[in-house]
Amino acid sequence: MTRKKILGSHVKRLLSGVSDHGKKHLTEVETDLLQTHLLLEEAIDKLTSSFMAIHTAVGAQQDTINLLLAGGTPSAEDSARLGAMSGEIGAHVNTAITSMQFQDMTSQLIDRTLKRVTGLREFLGTLGAHGADIVPETNSEEIVDLLGKVSMALAIQSLELRSVLRKAVNQQHLESGDIELF
Repeated sequence: MTRKKILGSHVKRLLSGVSDHGKKHLTEVETDLLQTHLLLEEAIDKLTSSFMAIHTAVGAQQDTINLLLAGGTPSAEDSARLGAMSGEIGAHVNTAITSMQFQDMTSQLIDRTLKRVTGLREFLGTLGAHGADIVPETNSEEIVDLLGKVSMALAIQSLELRSVLRKAVNQQHLESGDIELF
């Protein structure tokens, strides 16, 4: 094989590796961001429903209290409803707390996304640093050797980054139990 073909082969392999690595990490970043968006949307919907239900229950309690303050006598139905409202409000508060736990999972997704972006930046920085060593006077054997070193350094960085990043997002708080997503 001629030097030119060897050099071309190394350049092709390096560029292909950079492209593949970059695409994989950017796809994972996109996936993490979409999952974060979905988690936040679901949590906000649940929080909104919980707070509206709490508002409704507290309003009904206040109506009964106003009746008592005005000297009125609550009906048996009003008394029973007033007694049940405490449990109802507690259930709505628990639902709101569970919904707020999604913050923990979204925080993990955002942290993982930031690690991916940082890893990709370092990956590209390695490529740039090694590329700076190539000057117009560099002969093809030196270029082949340098490209081999760059490919090896990038492969190591890619493996290190993959080993640091967890696939699952875990939540372990309060009485809702453990949740593992994605």
